[in-house]
Amino acid sequence: MKKILEYVKPYWGRISIGLVIKVIGTLMDLAIPYVLSYIVDHLLEKGDIQLIFLFGGIMIVFAIIGVTFNVIANRMASRVARDVTNHLRHDLFQKIESLSSAQVDEVTMPSLISRMSSDTYNIHQMVGMMQRLGVRAPILLIGGIIVTLTLDPILTLILLATLPFIVLVVYLVSKAGIPLFTKVQLAIDDMVRTIRENVSGIRVIKALSKAEYEKDRFEKVNKDVMKYELKSGYTMAKSSPLINVFLNIGLVGVIVLGAYRVNQGIIKVGVIISFTTYFTMILNAMLSITRIFVIYSRSSASAARIQYVFNLPKDLQKEEGHPIKQDEGYITFDHVTFSYNKKRNNLEDIHFSLEKGKSLGIIGATGSGKTTIVQLLMRFYDIDQGSIRIDGVDIRSFDIQELRKKFGVVFQNDTIFTDTIYENIHFSRDLSLEDITNATEVAQAKEFISKEPEGIQTLLTPKGTNISGGQKQRLFIARALANHPDILILDDASSALDYKTDAKLRRDLKEHFSTTTQIIVAQRISSIMNCDAILVIDEGHMIGYGTHEELLKTVDIYQEIYRSQMGGTLS
Repeated sequence: MKKILEYVKPYWGRISIGLVIKVIGTLMDLAIPYVLSYIVDHLLEKGDIQLIFLFGGIMIVFAIIGVTFNVIANRMASRVARDVTNHLRHDLFQKIESLSSAQVDEVTMPSLISRMSSDTYNIHQMVGMMQRLGVRAPILLIGGIIVTLTLDPILTLILLATLPFIVLVVYLVSKAGIPLFTKVQLAIDDMVRTIRENVSGIRVIKALSKAEYEKDRFEKVNKDVMKYELKSGYTMAKSSPLINVFLNIGLVGVIVLGAYRVNQGIIKVGVIISFTTYFTMILNAMLSITRIFVIYSRSSASAARIQYVFNLPKDLQKEEGHPIKQDEGYITFDHVTFSYNKKRNNLEDIHFSLEKGKSLGIIGATGSGKTTIVQLLMRFYDIDQGSIRIDGVDIRSFDIQELRKKFGVVFQNDTIFTDTIYENIHFSRDLSLEDITNATEVAQAKEFISKEPEGIQTLLTPKGTNISGGQKQRLFIARALANHPDILILDDASSALDYKTDAKLRRDLKEHFSTTTQIIVAQRISSIMNCDAILVIDEGHMIGYGTHEELLKTVDIYQEIYRSQMGGTLS
């Protein structure tokens, strides 16, 4: 909760003004039964109609002030809660954006989404509730007790006798409730994960007629959320009836003893009337405090989850002390070993060197580690052994942003954003229209863009569902080329292109980006066979490195790929 208080701190001025207004409004509500008691016990006996109307008017004024001030304070509290949550979400989003791939893997994307949405909503609820009920309820509770003490200390003692039991109930219930709310949020993480998988794979699900299976799978995670929500709800719900029991026992005691004391002439009827009113106020105040504890318990669990993300250390920092080496090539993998889970190596002893302006093709079976090589080169993860150098400089010696500015990249599962074609290529970078136009030409995208009704300003739907797979890949390539990168990475970027378009793309890349170092990850041997060098990967091991002709003579797996894809026998 400490992190949340940092976001509340800038609003202490507004909160303080709101609290003062809230206190005045609550005190007006607290004064009304006392005035009523005075009218019943003193003015009615005298029969002074003018004074009765005067004090009745005072009660009306108190009521109007109370309502007005409470409404104003509640609106101020809502605005503060809105602004606090707005800044919290903004900074949390920035923090999530800065996380390394390893940290995202650790927390998981569905969990980050639920922390950004449901957890911050719980904080919003708490900040608003604390300003509204967190002030009013204690004043009504403590003020009610103080006023009843002035009316009749003996009757007040009955009320005070119930408070230790009530405090014990609130403490025990809250202690049991907070861990349950943590389980609720974890279950929501699982539900978000299932929803994301189903939304992303909706076409596959429909194509394979697996809608019923996915419904059953969602029903399971949905029931888990419901189970934990019910359990936490049942646990926290115990507080209200238990508090009611103790307070009503106290109220019965007040009425019985009060009737006896009225009969004895010790107190008057007006005291009993105001006393029961104050008792009702105290009861409602205790119920409000119980509600505050429920909200606090839920938000406390959410705050801990948010705090965990904020506390994640800044990863992939610039490191000093790595020596500059005079490598033969521009990109060098120097006996690199890497593991995602630090138990089994995903890449082992990868070593090669690629000259500037040359092209490297990477091929291998699914899961062999091709994409991992690309991710390590861009330093999405840090290697476990060896080093990766660009122009002799270890990539860990670069500022991470400066390093990635060297790259233009098309990932295996790249993303189209809900925006125009222009903005999907421009991507808020310092690019001219000429840069973008040239990139679309080389990427073979200009032709289909020109046929769109609004050309490059055509609005794309989420995930680019209004264009084909091949058109999306050409836009991805245009995005990668537009900033004239030093290193171009195409990770399975032409799988949806026909052979003719793929051939034109490779020809134009060679003509217009001859000084750009290219790394092409592909499943099709035709996409890489003309590369200056080809790296063959199998189960994380480097089993071949050389030209197409060299690999055909020396690497059996490469020969098998060639036969299966190109047909015929080796000449």
